[in-house]
Amino acid sequence: MSNVQKISIALTHELNELVQDAVESGQFASASEVVRDALRYWQNREVARAEALAYTRSLIQQGIDSGPSEFKSMEEVISEARKRHKHLLKKSA
Repeated sequence: MSNVQKISIALTHELNELVQDAVESGQFASASEVVRDALRYWQNREVARAEALAYTRSLIQQGIDSGPSEFKSMEEVISEARKRHKHLLKKSA
């Protein structure tokens, strides 16, 4: 591992036990590996969250750009959704 920087962190007793258990079980070779793995997981989760947020924002913008709805009320939207869902269920059966 190139350019390793050492830092000191404080963990609660419970978190320290989790780290030590992971090392003692052989799942990880060291406490540093446990922390690095946790940080990679956190980083991947943050990337996925950002992508999901960007996708949601794009869907919202598509809705705004599409103009006014043909439906006059939420009840009409729900009714149409139920019709479409029922139609999809019939097609897949």
